[in-house]
Amino acid sequence: MTIHSSDVQRLFLQAVFSRGILSFKHAQVLWEKCIDAVKAADPSRGIQFDDSRQAWDKFVSNINTALNPLDLEFRHLADEQTGKEMYAVVNTKDDEIAQMATDYTPLEIAYFKAVVEQIMLASHEAYSVSSLAALREVCSLKSNMTKSQAEAVLGSLVAKGWLQRSKRARYSLSTRALLELLPYLKSNYPEECLECTICMEIVTRGAGCNTANCKTRIHYHCFKKLRARRAQCPTCGMDWPPDAKNLKPVGEAAIKADQDEARRTRRKSTTASDEDEDAMRMDEDESEPSQPKPSQRRGKKKAVTTDVDEDEEQTGEDGGEAPPTSQANPRRRSTRTR
Repeated sequence: MTIHSSDVQRLFLQAVFSRGILSFKHAQVLWEKCIDAVKAADPSRGIQFDDSRQAWDKFVSNINTALNPLDLEFRHLADEQTGKEMYAVVNTKDDEIAQMATDYTPLEIAYFKAVVEQIMLASHEAYSVSSLAALREVCSLKSNMTKSQAEAVLGSLVAKGWLQRSKRARYSLSTRALLELLPYLKSNYPEECLECTICMEIVTRGAGCNTANCKTRIHYHCFKKLRARRAQCPTCGMDWPPDAKNLKPVGEAAIKADQDEARRTRRKSTTASDEDEDAMRMDEDESEPSQPKPSQRRGKKKAVTTDVDEDEEQTGEDGGEAPPTSQANPRRRSTRTR
């Protein structure tokens, strides 16, 4: 069998696929072993290992050139907790969730997406969800998935490196999830995707400036590097403490154990919905000319795009969930808010 220098890339990718995600140092060790394996099979191949950063970047570039036709990329991201450079082969298309279909059923993927949404919409920039709240998402699927099945899925997602489970039994996105789902997260949760002021990567674990309305968010490892040469916030100029723990927390530490954790949903508004409401109001004017205009003005509600707690959407004395409002029948006055 003829041995080619490209076999180094093939062996390396096989090793990466079997591991899912690996650190920069681990990746370099694998690269060196792959070169040694090819040289052992054909000593005439003049392939030499070079541990310089320039040689590594060139090797990664060659790998991505080979992966590009398959819509894959060998991508890296710094671990938010340790700062270590992590690598994984990820899907570059807009269906980042879809690559999990080989391991999970469509229902399990839908459940995972529901948990991801609660993580991204968590209040106080906590970017985490309690185990109870994660299991509660089963009810939002309107399926026959049981909570015991959901627990098994969560355990699998943690075991395979998609989610992290803390000592407080809270789930958050792992480095692998951030690597693979970053385009999906930025597309669906653009306002919730905070960027580190230093490295410009997404922040779900770190700190924020204590100054009111200051937009600085920073990873802990980026804070250490910055604090060594500068003691002020790069945005507002406020003096920073020596320890990032004295800054406003971003991540699990941002939410206390006794804080209420209501389920959050995204309310989306469209121009069409505004036009329908205007048409509804016009129909009511024609059918009920005696209706006082001030009441009509109070009946108009401006739709906005925001994240709201489901508990806040509940109305009525019984505390139950408000029934959906139908715009198809403008004469149903009972469904309109006065």
